[in-house]
Amino acid sequence: MKDRKKRERDLGLPRTTRFWSFLVLLLFCALCSTSVFDTFRFIGVTFRPVLLTSGRNPSINAVAAEYNSTHEHATRRRIFRQSPARLFDAVVFPDQILVFVNDPSGDLAPLDSPQCLFYGPDSPNPDLALPLISIDARQSPLVQIARCPLPPRRLSRVSLREDLPPSPISRTWRSLAYKAVVDAADNTTVVFVKGVSLRPEKVAEASRFECVYGWNFTRGRFLRAAALSVAQEIVRCPTPLALLNQPRLLSSIKVSVNVKGRGIFPSVARPEVLLDVAGGGGGVGRSKPYNLCVCTMVRNQAKFLHEWVAYHARVGVERWFIYDNNSNDGLESAVRVLGGLGHNVSVHEWPWIKTQEAGFAHCALRARDACDWVGFIDVDEFLHLPSNQTVHEVMSNHSDPWVGELRTSCLSFGPSGLKQAPAEGVTVGYTCRMAAPERHKSIVRPEALNSTLINVVHHFHLREGYEYVNVERGAMVINHYKYQVWDVFKEKFYRRVATFVADWQENENEGSKDRAPGLERKQKGYGDIHPPIYPAIHLPLLHFFGFSQESETKYEPVCPKLEEEEEEEEEEEEEEEEEEEGDTWALY
Repeated sequence: MKDRKKRERDLGLPRTTRFWSFLVLLLFCALCSTSVFDTFRFIGVTFRPVLLTSGRNPSINAVAAEYNSTHEHATRRRIFRQSPARLFDAVVFPDQILVFVNDPSGDLAPLDSPQCLFYGPDSPNPDLALPLISIDARQSPLVQIARCPLPPRRLSRVSLREDLPPSPISRTWRSLAYKAVVDAADNTTVVFVKGVSLRPEKVAEASRFECVYGWNFTRGRFLRAAALSVAQEIVRCPTPLALLNQPRLLSSIKVSVNVKGRGIFPSVARPEVLLDVAGGGGGVGRSKPYNLCVCTMVRNQAKFLHEWVAYHARVGVERWFIYDNNSNDGLESAVRVLGGLGHNVSVHEWPWIKTQEAGFAHCALRARDACDWVGFIDVDEFLHLPSNQTVHEVMSNHSDPWVGELRTSCLSFGPSGLKQAPAEGVTVGYTCRMAAPERHKSIVRPEALNSTLINVVHHFHLREGYEYVNVERGAMVINHYKYQVWDVFKEKFYRRVATFVADWQENENEGSKDRAPGLERKQKGYGDIHPPIYPAIHLPLLHFFGFSQESETKYEPVCPKLEEEEEEEEEEEEEEEEEEEGDTWALY
């Protein structure tokens, strides 16, 4: 006994001390175990053991600490203020300012009549108040987009109420990370960024790019993820597990793109997890609820929507995704009417200028779990079935497992002697078209798309193992009512939404089939009236229809009738020969 007490004195560890030390060690091990297993529990991914280094990533700590601080601040605001609304960012467009507002309570609804308040650099009070153009809450349940008119250049900050701190007007749409989506198929983040200056249909060197996640990229406290692929305006990166495991954090954080040697792009993009639009359909082992869906992007096309949707519903389209590119013509009302008629149409805010390719890529991700096939066509394009088959019957004849895309020829129609839009609708009113087809449009299997999501509006790049098929013109074509009456033409060709297509008033890409014929040169000073090449009392584009321009009296507001076309064109080479013969027009 004396010897044992002596040994304890020599060790300096009484029995009670050893007991508590052992208990603390057990608790520490338990906490570490819980932390490790929590790390593996992330959204949509099967648990797989992975060796982890000891300690936590300091970047994760920094982002988490900043998030906790922001969350606590927001909580205090909710306690001490009736309205938790606060401005996020202001983005400058050529004709307006987009103000992103965090407004969970809906206090900034149009009935409250907020104004656009503009401040100078150091002004404590607003220097100018202008009427708000509109507020749109379709961006997300918690974020509204307010649209303000452009202020004088000396005013550099904007707010919507005097009790809200003004936001700097500094971000331009030409250099901006503007949208982000978490791809649930592989838990990557797809970032859409304007200003990377990449060539169409070209894949960039991904090692020069990385995604960054945080709130303020000037502080240096953010997560990094090396890019997996970069093409056009789309950057794909793995989503950090620390964010996947915290949905609340993921939905509130910003993501941007860092380019080596250039820096981090300004950002208004927050990673969005697209909800299952099928309402339970899609996914592995489950059939999708829709066989054929359509994605389109519109700007002030509400008056044409009813004819377009009703027509395609009859030929077999079941679901429509409409990306709204700054419409102000009652689009929402038109869609509500269509919904009341039983058509499944949804509208998605897409204000970004000249980003049609990115919008189509975003829509492909949105529709993937709901639709077997997705067509990408405009509101002035109509699927025509000369064989009187349904779209489903035509597609079933091309449904081999290796087919990822169906390409259909486009037949371009002109104004057909009309000066005003036909009351009976475009498919009945316009009867004059070019004899030879132009370009093509595509119907794709969304899961067959290449992970880069490269597209040029007319078609997509496909994954390895998939190929495209040209549909015979005798089975299905697209009637493209491309050149309508003058007023419709002006609205359509104003600020083209395609990234690599110039506006009709810009002398770029001259000779391209995307340009309006006869407007190869910029017409300055004519505004909303016809340029000299368009006789005001006659048809626009008459010279393109094959008429003489020697004298106004020789213009005829009818189309020259051609002999009947051959029933079927054999190969693409024959179509190219037709194009080289000239631009002739036929009654249709």
